[in-house]
Amino acid sequence: MEYDEFRAMNTRVVLAASGPAAGRAFEVARAFIQQSEARFSRFSETSELVQLNRSAGEWFPASGDLYQVVQEARQLTQETDGLFDPSILTVLEGLGYDRSLEDIGAGQAVRRMSIADSRRGGLLAADFDASTRAIRLPAGTRLDLGGIAKGWIAEQAAHRMAEYSPGCAVNAGGDLYLLGQPDSEGGWQLAVEDPRDEKRALAVLQVPSGAVATSSTVRRRWVQAGVERHHLVDPRTGLPSSSEWLAVTVLAPHASTAEAYATALLIAGASSAAQLVEARSDLAYLAVDAEGDLWGTASAKELMWDGVERF
Repeated sequence: MEYDEFRAMNTRVVLAASGPAAGRAFEVARAFIQQSEARFSRFSETSELVQLNRSAGEWFPASGDLYQVVQEARQLTQETDGLFDPSILTVLEGLGYDRSLEDIGAGQAVRRMSIADSRRGGLLAADFDASTRAIRLPAGTRLDLGGIAKGWIAEQAAHRMAEYSPGCAVNAGGDLYLLGQPDSEGGWQLAVEDPRDEKRALAVLQVPSGAVATSSTVRRRWVQAGVERHHLVDPRTGLPSSSEWLAVTVLAPHASTAEAYATALLIAGASSAAQLVEARSDLAYLAVDAEGDLWGTASAKELMWDGVERF
């Protein structure tokens, strides 16, 4: 297995590929990721996403990629009863997340916003015209496709790599898409990191092809007017989630699904998680609480490579 590492989408991206054409696989994936980042970034004034947000209230002729991701985002917002909701961009900005975390500094005084004020209709009220691939966001609605776009890009890049490699993977800041099998290693092994200590693994999973996404309240943090914030906003309150869980890792067939449910499950917490995934037998998840204890589905337990009983 060969590896390629670079920085994109404000995170560390690692590509893995086997076979004699691994180098070509890396070239194709890099080009696609860089092109897609320019399309989906909310921090670039020239991105297609920013243009969509500016057109809210009017029909916007979208590219096929943007149309697909926004449609998937709407469906997943509905499935998760709004716990995953990319139409909270104004709330994030009001909490100080108004630029890339690589550039972010202390913001202005905290102003609590209601979801009604920030979304003015939200993604669930958006209109889609499949014949023209046009999107009409409700007036005042602005999207942050961040995680779901990152996962979608990783999945699409992996499929492009698979044209040159029998076993390949894309890891975009902990959001992965895996295809085929690694070289004579008996499957993909995934360490579930302790969010309290990034050098320690709480479990190792042996996983098949598909998507893996992790949401955490520990990593993306900043201080605004003396108040520590994180990027996982609870749409019910308009404030960073106060869930007892620190991180949730989800395995799913597709990256957009894994991303949405990792966010929704973390916000839902232990009391509502089982109900949230009741209709999704294709999902497995592991959650870590502040004590380092593991929670999750029986299907996740079955993936533990050493068979040790942990939850």
